[in-house]
Amino acid sequence: MNNIKAVLQYDGTEYHGWQIQPGRRTIQGVLTEALSQLDQRPVIVHGAGRTDAGAHAEGQVANFFLSRRWATADLIRAINACLPRDIRVVEASPVDPLFHARFDAKAKTYRYRFYLGRVVSPFLYRYVYPCFYPLNVSRMQEACSLLLGKHDFAAFSSRSQERSTTIRVITEITLVESDHMLELCVTADGFLRAMVRRLAGTLQEVGRGRMSLEQVAALLHHDPAVEAGPTLPAQGLTLLRVDY
Repeated sequence: MNNIKAVLQYDGTEYHGWQIQPGRRTIQGVLTEALSQLDQRPVIVHGAGRTDAGAHAEGQVANFFLSRRWATADLIRAINACLPRDIRVVEASPVDPLFHARFDAKAKTYRYRFYLGRVVSPFLYRYVYPCFYPLNVSRMQEACSLLLGKHDFAAFSSRSQERSTTIRVITEITLVESDHMLELCVTADGFLRAMVRRLAGTLQEVGRGRMSLEQVAALLHHDPAVEAGPTLPAQGLTLLRVDY
């Protein structure tokens, strides 16, 4: 059996996220079906992380075992021939049998895109969150600096979060504006459910003047009097890369 590490890109608009769910179309589910068809046996797919329903990926990583040996280019072509056009394998190579896409990951980087223009192009609307009011980007960047480092991000996770710890380390967080686009990029050793979307919602509130820097800091110290910003829609979220 050959352990294969694959890098995937996908438009998540038509999918209920990464993870297999009964009766729902998911990225992992479609990929599992394609690989099982290709290898003519049930194939189990392990992903680096669970992207939300409607979220996208430019650098999702998965691993799976195949019984047949393939040349790299032939394997990529064969897998993509079995997949819908909104999911593509862009890299695939054999790795150590012990490699695991999720457990060996050291960091992940997500991007959240705000569109600040008055009209959203039909070529963009699936991949951005339209923001039709002015934002104080400098103030939002100040708030980003508060989030950098090791903190308890429980306030930025969904209520159904089931983790042994909600402490995460953000090693890099940037907010860059250009051509009507405001891009938030966050790199961390791990993410809680909906964490990036709620971080984006909180920064949006700061930009609108509806939340202070002091309130952002209070969120990291479990101040019950302060609530994080809204969980923004998933179409603006993209998993950019996974580091090992």
